[in-house]
Amino acid sequence: MPHRVTELHNIMPISNISLVLMHGILSHERAAKLPHSDVSMVNVQDKRERVQVPGGLKLHQYANLYFDARNPMMYKRKSQAESLCILCISVEVLSIQNVVISDQNAASDYVRFYPANCLSDLNFDQIYAPDWRHPDDQIVEWRHKSAKCAEVLVPYAIGFEYVTGAYVVSETTKNDILAAGFAKPVVVKPGLFFR
Repeated sequence: MPHRVTELHNIMPISNISLVLMHGILSHERAAKLPHSDVSMVNVQDKRERVQVPGGLKLHQYANLYFDARNPMMYKRKSQAESLCILCISVEVLSIQNVVISDQNAASDYVRFYPANCLSDLNFDQIYAPDWRHPDDQIVEWRHKSAKCAEVLVPYAIGFEYVTGAYVVSETTKNDILAAGFAKPVVVKPGLFFR
């Protein structure tokens, strides 16, 4: 496993923490059956609804994680940072049966899917780059932006036992997540939220 992959991330509204404590991190399909807050973009979810992972499930049947939550999705939600957390997930999830990884956003037209043991096929220089903008080359920027959102796809749900901690944007947000019953380590790391 590349030494750079020390944890995985999930962008989660703090208002959903009580559900995560009970059910873990759910696939879009399973989460839809429970009242919850959703920070995803409707147009992206419409596209994801139509994706079938080759040899696997429909994309909405996977609980999804990022390798790096400081990505274009978080950038689009940076104004909501005070209501969000980034859940840290153990890399042990990569050993769960039928886990799939994608080399970019799983709804991209050019995405490639791999078994979880094929991490070396991903471009971690792009995934972990602090910035995906390339002002001199729009095509390169689009590709890099999509690669920043490479995913780990876990069938149906990720048990709470795989959650190792959380990052938040401020001390206030830290108090909010602790008040929601989250009892694992919480670190204030505003840079992950573009602050």
